[in-house]
Amino acid sequence: MNLLIKSATIIDPNSPFNQKIADILIEKGVITKIAPDIETDAEIIEADGKYVSPGFFDLNCNIGELGLETKEDLYTGTRAAAAGGFTGIALMPNTIPPVHSKAEIEYLLNRAKKNLVDVYPLGTISHKREGKDLAEMYDMYLSGAKAFTDGNRPVQDAGLMERALLYAQGFNALIFSYPEDTAIAGKAKVNEGEISTLLGMKGIPSLAEELMIARDLYLAEYTGSRIHFSTISTTRSVELIREAKRNGLEVTCDVAAHHLVLTDETLTGFDSLYKVKPPLRTQDDVDALLEGLKDGTIDVIVSQHTPHEVEFKDVEFEVAEFGMIGFQTAFSLALKSGLDIGLIVQKMAVNPREILNILVPEITEGQEANLVLFDTDAEWEYTRNNNRSKSYNSPFLGQNLKGKILLTCNNNQLYK
Repeated sequence: MNLLIKSATIIDPNSPFNQKIADILIEKGVITKIAPDIETDAEIIEADGKYVSPGFFDLNCNIGELGLETKEDLYTGTRAAAAGGFTGIALMPNTIPPVHSKAEIEYLLNRAKKNLVDVYPLGTISHKREGKDLAEMYDMYLSGAKAFTDGNRPVQDAGLMERALLYAQGFNALIFSYPEDTAIAGKAKVNEGEISTLLGMKGIPSLAEELMIARDLYLAEYTGSRIHFSTISTTRSVELIREAKRNGLEVTCDVAAHHLVLTDETLTGFDSLYKVKPPLRTQDDVDALLEGLKDGTIDVIVSQHTPHEVEFKDVEFEVAEFGMIGFQTAFSLALKSGLDIGLIVQKMAVNPREILNILVPEITEGQEANLVLFDTDAEWEYTRNNNRSKSYNSPFLGQNLKGKILLTCNNNQLYK
């Protein structure tokens, strides 16, 4: 693959060319030259007014393989990820069977070989995600698992979480916590507040998330372990993690892109496409999340891509499954939230890899080309025709979005 990207603005905090406008020559998948004006016979892509950054990395996404391929398989999932500018994804273990042994890790890694998108399966904390006994974490780590989580099931047993933190510490692995106290959250479907009262539905209080964050912060402090919180969503959650970082705890966290632009007020039409977990919160929570991103409390923006067949979403709100697809909309939603482009690149490309101790790609000469080209001003319509996922459960289908991915490059492969 030989390609010349002309006159692009480079956004890469680790590159000596950061914030500079330059031509980028890629030959056989390697960046061979970066200069103001390059002459070549390679294919030319005009990028004046557009940006190049390291490829995005999604720290929280779901693909149905194994067992749920009718929702999404690795082929359609990685196609959708590439269309959204992602060159790396960390797969949640919410499959049937769960990714709870080295057999599942090795299967997924083998299936994902030679893909444009680098795939990193996450292993479960507990066997079968049942929250009772530790899974074969060390075996999974040796087979390639970088971190461990029970996905969208919180570890309710504090003793099990303590043992997981201690055990993972022995081989420098990372534990992800999905913060929800199920005894508090119950079977509610929406955020507890004015909107839940208006809708006549039981609500999930912010307390359910914050109690679990407080508990796991204490456990991380007690064990001296690293911990990462997935998809935080409330004001107090941000405050708890900000205080923990200030006190020197090794804690990181992420937020889903849709939580930066949507509030529970969108639920007044009972549209199940907006049914996600954690639930959409209030504008005050959205403001706190954005402030947390800006001051460094929140480290990463994720898609929380969660595909479902139509029969699981096109039903009454109460019985619909949680989740929306998000690979192709995450970047546009991050832009819509008003965040600076440099900050978005930090949160979507650099920090996720650093958290997993994965090599962060750099846009500099001699490096393999792992990058995304995007236009922050271009508008595009998200339709069923250009949706690359196998599923269609997104409230943004049919909408015009700002911020278009023009090209994704990795492993000597190109998606455009």
